[in-house]
Amino acid sequence: MTTYTARPIGPATLKELRTADDAGRPMGPFVDEEEGGAPLRCCLRRSTPGERIALVSYAPLRRWAGETGVDPGAYDEQGPVFLHADPCEGPDLDGYPFTGAHRTVRRYGRDGRILGGRLVEDGVGPAIEEAFADPDVALVHVRAVEYGCFLYEVRRGR
Repeated sequence: MTTYTARPIGPATLKELRTADDAGRPMGPFVDEEEGGAPLRCCLRRSTPGERIALVSYAPLRRWAGETGVDPGAYDEQGPVFLHADPCEGPDLDGYPFTGAHRTVRRYGRDGRILGGRLVEDGVGPAIEEAFADPDVALVHVRAVEYGCFLYEVRRGR
């Protein structure tokens, strides 16, 4: 059994998103004063009350496609993600983050097209293993079911 790693949004992309997000809007930071719990894509943990965070628009498949020279076509989506408003330490985790809820594990081929998906109730590990058993799968997006938001990606060979 291979272990795959949940990937946060990378430092160079975070720097860009903190200037202007993938919809071209400037970042609007705020203090998470109330209850915390926002899933932060920079460090793959939930926010705590008092942290300075931002909600930005992010296009994960477009970013991957730009790195690989692929045209994602109609599968190019952008949506909201939370991140720290200032640089952070990044993830310090063992396993997959944001467990304890329904998730969608969406598979993408090397051409940027969706190859399938799977709804999981808890624990995405087996679904990720299943996805990468297919040699045509290049990467996987894990998404929240309740809002459809991108949580993190997992790539083949990393």
